[in-house]
Amino acid sequence: MKVLLIGSGGREHALAWKISQSLHVKKIFCSPGNPGTMAIADNVDISPEDIPALLEFASKEGIDLTVVGPEVPLTLGIVDEFERMKLKVFGPKKNAAELEGSKIFAKQFMKRHKIPTGDFEVVESPDQANKMLSSGRFSFPVVIKADGLAAGKGVIICKNMPLAEKTINEIMTERKFGEAGNRVLIEEFLRGKEVSFIVITDGAVAVPLVTTMDHKAVYDGDKGPNTGGMGAISPSPYTDRRLFDEVMQTIVTPTITRLLEEGRKFKGVLYVGLMLTDQGPKVLEYNCRFGDPETQPQMLRLESDLVDLLMGSVEENLSRVKAKWSHKTSGCVVIASDGYPGPYQKGLVIKGLKNVMDIPGITIFHAGTKFQEGETYTNGGRVLNVCASENTLTETMTKIYETLPLISFEGMFYRSDIGVKKEENK
Repeated sequence: MKVLLIGSGGREHALAWKISQSLHVKKIFCSPGNPGTMAIADNVDISPEDIPALLEFASKEGIDLTVVGPEVPLTLGIVDEFERMKLKVFGPKKNAAELEGSKIFAKQFMKRHKIPTGDFEVVESPDQANKMLSSGRFSFPVVIKADGLAAGKGVIICKNMPLAEKTINEIMTERKFGEAGNRVLIEEFLRGKEVSFIVITDGAVAVPLVTTMDHKAVYDGDKGPNTGGMGAISPSPYTDRRLFDEVMQTIVTPTITRLLEEGRKFKGVLYVGLMLTDQGPKVLEYNCRFGDPETQPQMLRLESDLVDLLMGSVEENLSRVKAKWSHKTSGCVVIASDGYPGPYQKGLVIKGLKNVMDIPGITIFHAGTKFQEGETYTNGGRVLNVCASENTLTETMTKIYETLPLISFEGMFYRSDIGVKKEENK
């Protein structure tokens, strides 16, 4: 079969790497892909948001399965358009993808259906926001979220009133995140351990992927602003079988069932960002696609065929598919550009990459790179993912951290504490 994978990040490189191992697949196209996917797929110069061009390409090439990586095309309705043309596509339709596309919709959905989450209020103007913040309804620190998509950067934890007022001004007046700042969520700050809980679903049945722990803050010790993710490990050190079953019963299954009842059948990846509080697991956010960088360590541990899971979702027969996972630990550390998650420079030569790719047990997934005249250059905030999978977490992270100094470009940085438990991180 022919597979079209949409996206260009580390997540998509990891998916392409795993899809290329499938006995079902003869040809992979990545749109637009990156220098890493060039070795296993044909890169196609079409934007993930150019749905008409993607639809034309898939029809012309006879694509058997399209896999959507990033969230934006999903919220734009790419699945609706492909299905209208009778093309098989992995991901939720537009009305189901609203679970990620609107944080306000997601919180109101959880409130309607008594799915555990933090307290919140919706505000529609800077004046209303500042009145709510000064009312005493929420104690500091408080979480302020832009309503729409903001590339993982629209969530700000404010420790005091001056920072909260500054954040509201940036989002709602200066429009730092564009139209995502039309409305804003003010949320209770939840304390506990953060876990990424991700399943593949066909709208009725859910197959859980192995658990992961993401590290969103840009600096060591969970300091600095949130990012799209600076690294991840699998499994999460904070989950056990009891907690796993509790999350499935109280959060995942009710979410899928209630969406179906509301006419929003959810097929694809349901990503639940959780906080393990003293009162039990609570939902921080939903995403409607694979995580980034959670996918990278997950794909290293997946021993069965990923395409079977994807097709099981699309064809609504996931009950027949079993996922087999390695018992090893896996990890991913993101190498980023100086300035990320703010402004950063592009076009810097990356040195040492070829030698690192030959190190046994190390897997490199490209994220923000470009290849030109025989050299690989930086082309994004998150540039490379250095990954490994060994018997223990210590062995895994030691191998990764021994490899990282062998790669270099001007201003590169990475967190040195990925995989360190939160208690040790303070």
